[in-house]
Amino acid sequence: MCTTCGCSKGAGTVITDPETGERIETPAEGESGAARKPGSWRQLATGPAGSSVAAHLHARAHRHAHEAHADAHEHEHDGHVHSHEHIHEHDSGEHVYERRHARAPAALDHPKHPGTEHSPIPLSEVALAATTHGTTIALEQDVLAKNQLLAEHNRGWLASRHITALNLVSSPGAGKTTLLERTIRDLQALHSTQSIEVIEGDQATLNDAERIRATGCRVVQINTGTGCHLDAGMVSRALAQLDPPPRSWLMIENVGNLVCPALFDLGEQAKVVILSVTEGEDKPLKYPHMFRASRLMLLNKIDLLPHLRFDVERCIAYARQVNPAIEVLQVSAETGAGMKAWYAWLEAAALVEVAETVRQGTSNAAVGSC
Repeated sequence: MCTTCGCSKGAGTVITDPETGERIETPAEGESGAARKPGSWRQLATGPAGSSVAAHLHARAHRHAHEAHADAHEHEHDGHVHSHEHIHEHDSGEHVYERRHARAPAALDHPKHPGTEHSPIPLSEVALAATTHGTTIALEQDVLAKNQLLAEHNRGWLASRHITALNLVSSPGAGKTTLLERTIRDLQALHSTQSIEVIEGDQATLNDAERIRATGCRVVQINTGTGCHLDAGMVSRALAQLDPPPRSWLMIENVGNLVCPALFDLGEQAKVVILSVTEGEDKPLKYPHMFRASRLMLLNKIDLLPHLRFDVERCIAYARQVNPAIEVLQVSAETGAGMKAWYAWLEAAALVEVAETVRQGTSNAAVGSC
């Protein structure tokens, strides 16, 4: 399970080459693919005989007794984070620590033990306890740190081949696949010397991969199962299967989601966020992390503007309020309007990638000669 966003990261992931039919299935790690019991949220570790180490946050001093397991005992809590290294039951069933721990805004309800009353715990105190003792925060940092190491490995491999990799992100239905189809066909017609290779990300089906394959482009499909985003490990395995040639473009079409993909670096050169005019101009304010993480915003489906109440200038202002450095292009993947500016941006991004690789090579050579 992905402890950062709660999805089953890596569980049941399948990477498929639609051209050859080759499939690589990633087995679930531990219980990451299983349906979670109410008490399994924030499980830290698994010990002997399936016992779990469950983190509890107590920001109020209290005393209670466990009476339903073989070794009944009493212990006190003095406003600290502690772990139980055993599974125990009460009269009411399992010791349940549900996801309601994250409920906002004012209080957190701790489950009651028989004969014990717990006062509501202010969320600020829970956050303080977590910060002080490093429980949930450390978990999320560990997940992202592991992903970052894999992302840097991907980035180095791509740079060694002078491959320009872009992470295309959007909400579902914003037009990522249509944009890719048009981009591939137009650049083929322009006799571009750089080929485009594609990694498709969806929870299920090969639909988008088949659409891309119909353009003559090499593509592999990652199906994430219940996962809501791609991660660097998935992309690493897909790269091994796709094997993009040197000096190509790699387009990674992420799972449609404006939340979690913002947190996970895949090793790309840049994130490109696609926003459809049918979604509302305030999307950058509602999902600031994604727009802050992106280098370019493609405002898509501008051919529909005559039929919508959509303020283009306000939308762009909102995006730059969140990220002053974000570049913005207005396009229609359906009609082709504005697409030449997108292709010019791609060419510039490729030149930047080559220049950066040359700079790093020169720097490394200088260090080696010292």
